[in-house]
Amino acid sequence: MKELNKKLTLYGLTMIAIGSCIGSGIFVTPAEIVKAVPHHGYILLVWAIGGLIALTGALTFAELGGLFPKAGGVYVFLKEAYGDIVGFLYGWVILLVINTGALAALSMAFAEYMTYFFPLGGTGKILLAAGCIIALTMINVTGIDKSQAFANIFTGLKLLAIAGIVAVSIYYFDNHEESFSLSLTTNAPEHIQTALLTALIGVLWSFGGWHHASYIAGETINAKRNVPLAMILGTLVVTVTYLLINMAYMNLLTLEEIQGSNRVAGDAIGSVFASGGQMVAVAIAISIFGTIGIYTMTAPRIYFAMAQDGLFFEGLSKIHPKYKTPAAAMILQAIWAVILLLFWGSFHNLITYVTFMDIVFMTLAGISVFIFRKKRKDAERPYKVILYPIVPLIFILISAAFVVNTLIERPFQAIAGIALLGLGLPVYWWFREQRHQDHSQDILDQDI
Repeated sequence: MKELNKKLTLYGLTMIAIGSCIGSGIFVTPAEIVKAVPHHGYILLVWAIGGLIALTGALTFAELGGLFPKAGGVYVFLKEAYGDIVGFLYGWVILLVINTGALAALSMAFAEYMTYFFPLGGTGKILLAAGCIIALTMINVTGIDKSQAFANIFTGLKLLAIAGIVAVSIYYFDNHEESFSLSLTTNAPEHIQTALLTALIGVLWSFGGWHHASYIAGETINAKRNVPLAMILGTLVVTVTYLLINMAYMNLLTLEEIQGSNRVAGDAIGSVFASGGQMVAVAIAISIFGTIGIYTMTAPRIYFAMAQDGLFFEGLSKIHPKYKTPAAAMILQAIWAVILLLFWGSFHNLITYVTFMDIVFMTLAGISVFIFRKKRKDAERPYKVILYPIVPLIFILISAAFVVNTLIERPFQAIAGIALLGLGLPVYWWFREQRHQDHSQDILDQDI
């Protein structure tokens, strides 16, 4: 059987982990976060908490990535810990809405920013968004080396753009006569615990993606070492980046201005340069374009692994004979993401229930560390999570608190996510029955 090419380096995989996180979120979610916690100190605290969750998650998943250095990443962790059904349901929601929904949202955001430079109507924006998904999928089909080069270039560009915004904010810093307080005891918002957990929705959306590095472990050089390191290094870089750019926003704008802004980065630079909006539009377009490219590459490895395990369409397990990529799985994802674009009106609450479902499975994956420590205590572990069991417990407990708070504060979106999981159950049973029939037929053929 043909195998995937192992060409990803530690640097390339780290840039993929960073580029998966930094998309549009950090440029659009700060307004919602300021609404939830209108206080300089608590704004930075909630971003630091998001970084802590991501870092404890990356440290925890680093052990899992070293234990199972296979294509599919989180899908493999869940399947090995809880059985086929949980692994399938994760892949199901990744394909049905989490990754494809994110692709639809990102591509529409990219098309929206292109209207700064080209006159585009509603149909034009949809066509551009669809074309972006299809074109980047085709680039990624042509080989993991091309994907790695793409991620290196565009992640590097988006980090340079953010560094530019931070540099401008330092040079043109103006305290705009607003009391800039980092003290957590001064003017603290009411019901701060609930406010922080609500604010975490946008924060975790912005941090989401570091675990994409685990999806492509099957194409990584020395995966047992490099997959864990890439997730940890990527998360550290993203956390520092997010704290710096939020400081930049607050240096240039008042909290009231941030709260009322739909394009906070553009307004921040626009407060200094007349052409600031267009300058930032270029930076955001580059960032979003790079993330779309990474998302069209990484998640299809899950559907590929599911198909290899007999839990999905057999054709998705095929590897392109020339490029050694899971081309069929990549094309399926692109088609479904484009279909979602046509039903864009149903995505008003996308961030909440995509993040809710993602964190549910991330929590389960975090718990699996304890399961494997017991079930596979003698297995080789190139990396062991530091300060075990404290670090995974921090990740699990904060993530679980977020899940419970979302159920209470945003029940509609949370229940919609759970219902989506329920729809996956009959699909799973069908694929399991098909696999059972194929296995029975193979035995019968051997007997004959």
